[in-house]
Amino acid sequence: MKKVIILVFVISLFLFLTKANAIITEYDEIAKSDTADVSLLAKKINGVYTDFKVDFQGSVFSRPFWINTTEPAWSPQIIYKDINQDGKSELIIILTKGTGTGIIEREVHVFHIQTQRINKKLVEVPVEILVDDPIAIVLKNVKTELLTNKAIICIANKKYTIDTTPLNIDPEHSFQDIYFGNLINFEINGNHLIAKIGGQISLAGGRIGDIQITYKFKDKMYQAKSIEFKLPE
Repeated sequence: MKKVIILVFVISLFLFLTKANAIITEYDEIAKSDTADVSLLAKKINGVYTDFKVDFQGSVFSRPFWINTTEPAWSPQIIYKDINQDGKSELIIILTKGTGTGIIEREVHVFHIQTQRINKKLVEVPVEILVDDPIAIVLKNVKTELLTNKAIICIANKKYTIDTTPLNIDPEHSFQDIYFGNLINFEINGNHLIAKIGGQISLAGGRIGDIQITYKFKDKMYQAKSIEFKLPE
């Protein structure tokens, strides 16, 4: 009887270790920051990374619905900077959901680091803060018009007129209006979170410039501080 019990225990332990090892190895470490002591792990499913684990200073939390392309050139960015001028660094993670001809779609996640008491110990915990959708900001604040040889963009009391002749876009391949939605980028510049939304009059070779949104932290979220149009660099 003892031999049977020992055998069952050994088999169960082997199955447990095998299963545990499988769970660990099916995640790839796809980004790391020594500055912030943060690692991102994810599963490769159907050609993309998803089902993320965020290892923040030894504590792990899940983000199962995050997505990032598996192209090494577009690995997630981990940034640790003070972007709300409170004297403490925030954790910023920028994902690239998709790329292609005339397309780059990126997504930002911002975490404030809060000190919380857990099991009688004070620990630093990342708390995600809402960032206003840049496309929604553009749709609410930007008016556009696309004519035969020019594109017009109006933001508040500013009007920008862009000569589209040099782009040599075939009228059959031109959009009916300036389109925002294929080119979405985020960056940290001067300790500010900035979104750049590309305007296109055609999918291929039709970029006319960017709507640049500078964010500020207000009312417990990141929302637009300024909106302006920038010609391509």
